[in-house]
Amino acid sequence: MACPRYITCMQEPETKRAIAFIDGQNLFYAVRDAFGYTYPNYDPLKLAREMCRKEGWDLVLVRFFTGVPTEGDNAFWFHFWANKLRQMEADGVSVYSRPLRYHHKTFRLPDGQEQRMTIGHEKGIDVRLAIDIMTGVVNDACDVALIFSQDQDLSEVAEEVHTIAERSNRWVKVACAFPNSPQMANTRGINHSDWLPFSKMLYDQCIDHRDYRDPDHMSPSHNNDAPHAPHRE
Repeated sequence: MACPRYITCMQEPETKRAIAFIDGQNLFYAVRDAFGYTYPNYDPLKLAREMCRKEGWDLVLVRFFTGVPTEGDNAFWFHFWANKLRQMEADGVSVYSRPLRYHHKTFRLPDGQEQRMTIGHEKGIDVRLAIDIMTGVVNDACDVALIFSQDQDLSEVAEEVHTIAERSNRWVKVACAFPNSPQMANTRGINHSDWLPFSKMLYDQCIDHRDYRDPDHMSPSHNNDAPHAPHRE
């Protein structure tokens, strides 16, 4: 039987080394839609370990990517992310963060009134994520690229990974892990990848119960109750 396109048809290694690539904001919003959690309460290391344990892979590295608001734009989420990212690094997670860039946009409501909103842009996060996936494959650092994101822009990366693997006569899998529930609107993983939907039961085993709020900034800004709603450039 022919191999699926997302699995390179070479000799399958007995031990499969996995690197987890986690898009922090994409994961948060997917979890919010699927399970109802209102802030990033995941433990990236636990989540990656659990997914790899289920699949029988050896997790060798976790890389985490996110945009973060500046202290002047949103002190609550700035300190929350500063504390959470610091703990991730202490846990052995490789962290890449970039400051958000903001602009103001006016929306017209159904009743004709206008509402002005501040929108954050994640600049460079998806590019860095794509580069790191490619680097891991090119350097033969992994057999499995486990991506926690449903960003279809990464489908081209998945295709390129398979092309590189075929040219170098290697077995490589690109896997896409994402939350799944009946109320989830987006039920698709990244094209050209092996989809690994996970349940609330699994996710709840990987919740980070540590409190990352700063004592001097205990409440989110009334203009930005979610961590942020970034657009990407």
